[in-house]
Amino acid sequence: MPSLKDLKNRIASVKATQKITKAMKMVAAAKLRRAQEAAEAARPYSQRMGAVLANITAAVSDADAAPLLMTGTGKSDVHLLIVCTAERGLCGGFNSQIARFARDHVRKLIAEGKTVKIFTVGKKGYDILRREFASLIVERKELRDVKRIGFDNADAIGTRVIEMFENGEFDVCTLFYSEFKSVISQVPTAQQLIPASAPDVVEEDTAHKGAIYEYEPDAASILADLIPRNISVQIFRALLENVAGEMGAKMSAMDNATRNAGEMINKLTLNYNRQRQAQITKELIEIISGAEAL
Repeated sequence: MPSLKDLKNRIASVKATQKITKAMKMVAAAKLRRAQEAAEAARPYSQRMGAVLANITAAVSDADAAPLLMTGTGKSDVHLLIVCTAERGLCGGFNSQIARFARDHVRKLIAEGKTVKIFTVGKKGYDILRREFASLIVERKELRDVKRIGFDNADAIGTRVIEMFENGEFDVCTLFYSEFKSVISQVPTAQQLIPASAPDVVEEDTAHKGAIYEYEPDAASILADLIPRNISVQIFRALLENVAGEMGAKMSAMDNATRNAGEMINKLTLNYNRQRQAQITKELIEIISGAEAL
């Protein structure tokens, strides 16, 4: 049984931890607001980009004239998986959910006889995946020193991915990230980047419904310039979604940790009081027994 001094030190230690987790929760809540606004602001742009791509793709009559980023190599032997995670932990199962989702996809591709290459964005994803797939990781990118994610960071990753594709290093590229739904809900998502698939336009602008567009110089040339930008845009959106999801998961995790610390403090305090009372009672009995002996 621990002594009173040990219990007192333990209570003080848990109280100090509780202060830290409470402070981290407040910091995460403040950052979550900005991150959520940035993620929500990026969604309409990426969706409109998809709508523009769908319209231009429909206008390309000659498939041979379409850029290679849209048509692909015609094979699916080598797959590149871009796995985006957070740079830091203490955010519950946020990073492990993305890594598990990507890991299941890797195993599925390997079972089908495909060659898999992994491009990790974020330290935690690299740390998790290298335990099992260290030989498959060909590129890694860490953004630990970046205080606020910008389009330049995503564009650098997109440029590197396009360079690898042009060098013939892979046939299909898939992006893995966590889509932010709410503070307690982040959904691991996979999105194919190369070959670029024109998304279905769910809502069509009624003001331009049935309109006929003319493209200059031609639709294929516009696609050749637009698809690389779209790759960077989708990566940028994924990074913003991850930041919002990380802050939401961290806020929830720190809230749970603060509550657990409070419960532990109550239990330790109860044990401390019981043991202290037992010790006082024992000392009183010894005093009374000594007095009676005299």
